[in-house]
Amino acid sequence: MSNNPHYDLLFERLQDLKPMKLELVDESHLHAGHAGSKGGASHFRATIVAECFNDKPMIAQHRLVYDLLRDLIPYPIHALALTTRASSKGNT
Repeated sequence: MSNNPHYDLLFERLQDLKPMKLELVDESHLHAGHAGSKGGASHFRATIVAECFNDKPMIAQHRLVYDLLRDLIPYPIHALALTTRASSKGNT
């Protein structure tokens, strides 16, 4: 658990992908004053390695993630930068 409920919500939701690796960074402080940061919306960067990405092109991998988070974007998650990898490529 962190001190950021948006981080915790996003981290918990991404567990549905059963990631072998999940790195989640809150970059909201880098966007202070940005229109999307008003009202507490958050900016994140995620690196995800998961078996569910196997045999899928990157756009399909990203679609899986964004479909999972559909109800969280654009609020409370304003922006999410993604790096995804299939576990079949030996990425952990």
